[in-house]
Amino acid sequence: MNEKVKINVDASKWEGKLEHTWNYIGFDECNYTHSPGGIKLIDRFGKMEKPYYVRAHHMLCSGIRHGFYKWGSTNIYIEDENGEPIYDYETIDLMMDILLSHNCRPFFELGFMPKDLADPRESEDGRGYNANYSSTNEYQVRGWCQPPKDYDKWYGLIYGLIAHLKERYGTDEVSKWYFEMWNEPDIFYWHGTPEEFQKLYDYTEAAVHAAMPEARFGGPATTGTYDPDGNASRFLRSFLDHIKNGTNYYSGKKGTRIDFTTFHTKGGGYRQDALAQKQIPSVKAFLANVKVQSDIIKEFGYDGLECVLSEADPDGWAAGGRYDNFNLNFRNTEYYASYVMSAYKNVYDLAETQKMDIRPLAWAFMFEGERFFEGTRSFSTQGVVKPVFNLFRFLSKLGYRKVSFTSSKDQDPLKYKDLNGYEEGPEIDGWATCGDEDSCQILIYCHHDDWDVKEEYDIGLEVKGLPINGKVRIEHLRIDSEHSNAYAEWKRQGSPDWPNEGQKRAVEARSGLELLSEPKICEIDDGTYSDKFRLPVHGISLITINRV
Repeated sequence: MNEKVKINVDASKWEGKLEHTWNYIGFDECNYTHSPGGIKLIDRFGKMEKPYYVRAHHMLCSGIRHGFYKWGSTNIYIEDENGEPIYDYETIDLMMDILLSHNCRPFFELGFMPKDLADPRESEDGRGYNANYSSTNEYQVRGWCQPPKDYDKWYGLIYGLIAHLKERYGTDEVSKWYFEMWNEPDIFYWHGTPEEFQKLYDYTEAAVHAAMPEARFGGPATTGTYDPDGNASRFLRSFLDHIKNGTNYYSGKKGTRIDFTTFHTKGGGYRQDALAQKQIPSVKAFLANVKVQSDIIKEFGYDGLECVLSEADPDGWAAGGRYDNFNLNFRNTEYYASYVMSAYKNVYDLAETQKMDIRPLAWAFMFEGERFFEGTRSFSTQGVVKPVFNLFRFLSKLGYRKVSFTSSKDQDPLKYKDLNGYEEGPEIDGWATCGDEDSCQILIYCHHDDWDVKEEYDIGLEVKGLPINGKVRIEHLRIDSEHSNAYAEWKRQGSPDWPNEGQKRAVEARSGLELLSEPKICEIDDGTYSDKFRLPVHGISLITINRV
């Protein structure tokens, strides 16, 4: 028997503004920004609502300016035979132009180290780097994560970059961007010491704000951990203590400016394993990371700043796919969408509890040349969008006036007795908003961390206090195993790695938003509306009520 769940919405009970905090995406391979598939996906995000912010690794790296798994480059900095810097902004400009022309903006990650600036000394962990060795592989393996050999030259690189962007795009535009210091300096992305990273931050901040005082600059983009005494926590705490109380390496004064904070959170981790056993991500782990790291930020008094989770995902290996580890196939399915929805809704609630502005960034994009539904952490595959992209379409349709929403099966994953909530069962929650006096939007999701849980629930929806009377149109959109789900159609087409033209058309035809049932027209004369329907685990419904 299907369990009955009661959803109550009171549209007359306003609960403040629903901040659309999810308009952030990112990826490793910066050159996908200007690849055909990347431009197409950027355009899709740009058409949804307010500008999406786009973050990418390798923005300052040396190379041939061509992206492939876990690598990219712009060749912004080289030195001549006399050691004098030569700056080349061509690829940077191309990327910025593409983002801005498609209603997106940069979340500009200032990293990593250009080849000619990388310190050739052996790092603290014993991993040496021979800067004079001509092999590109030597730089791609070790050089990019080295400290600079000359901090003044690094200052000059950053100052010149910000001054160039200010001149090209204007102060008003660039002041809306984010400039973030590096990426995950507490692990292998940084081969220097924590103190050297603090020095790099001080020099970078000085250069950014000397070139443009209005620029937003922050960090430190550390990894997440739910261990308050773990390495990531110690690194974040040391960094915040330095910028608040320490002696600035550049100015010699106390403290360093920070305009926003960043750290990362993941719900699990995978590795390449042909014999892998079943392993599922955890929303609880995702949230516990956020709770611990945001507590540290509050400890140092920076909780009033915007905090961006500049990678916020079910797991930590974007470029891995189902051929590396069968578990990663979940990214093709509706499960990925329901996981992200649960994680984002619960982190929004946690942010309210923490009295902080916390914004998640999905570290996902697309990969050129991959097989159909490779299982990488991506929004599209061979140009066809996955169910998770349709979740962002749902989110873009929500209004900004949050109204009362209660569910008889709401859960707090932080209180689960195990990492995956087996005893508590699936979570059913959501949001309700009013866009204006003529509309109401109700998003309801059902999630369990285990993708093999297949139950259905009978939803009884009761809405009162609607600001609408008269004739209305009710539309019910759905993401589940059969709706708004190109992956399901791909399986029906025989799961081809390289589909023929007809197969791809059939799959693409099922990639958009699909109705659970035909729209209906009805009369509302007392501000109330009720409905009954079934919602499967890993299903998401968006019900819109609009005046006709």
